[in-house]
Amino acid sequence: MPTLPWTVPNPATPNTEAYVMASRFEVRSLKDVPRFFLKAMSAWGQVRKAPGALGASLDARPFKRTFFTLSAWVDRDALYAYARTQPHRGVMEGVRSTMRDSTFTFWSVPVEQLPIAWEDAKRRLAEQAQTDAARKAAEPRS
Repeated sequence: MPTLPWTVPNPATPNTEAYVMASRFEVRSLKDVPRFFLKAMSAWGQVRKAPGALGASLDARPFKRTFFTLSAWVDRDALYAYARTQPHRGVMEGVRSTMRDSTFTFWSVPVEQLPIAWEDAKRRLAEQAQTDAARKAAEPRS
């Protein structure tokens, strides 16, 4: 599936900062891909109308069982309000059992730098995954 292009639900106020989130989700098996994708599309529809959303894109790699999201928001509160609202909240609860792995990373940029390049987002996700793995390896085992 091709990448869904950067969509701009709300115009950004010039000379402000955007709060950016990138995520990577890997489902356990190929049979989980259609369910995850359908649920992701309902969340995609929601983000296109979400207050405070400045832009979003989705990169689905179904044969690799991997999905990437990239979004920009007026602030952290707008992102978290979206995450707590249906259908997104139910989507995340509904796919939790099918997840093999997930990574999230957050940063801020001047709105003039939107849209964010996928190359930058995926680099940041890879760095975050390494940090998360190192932190997990350092945790005491019980």
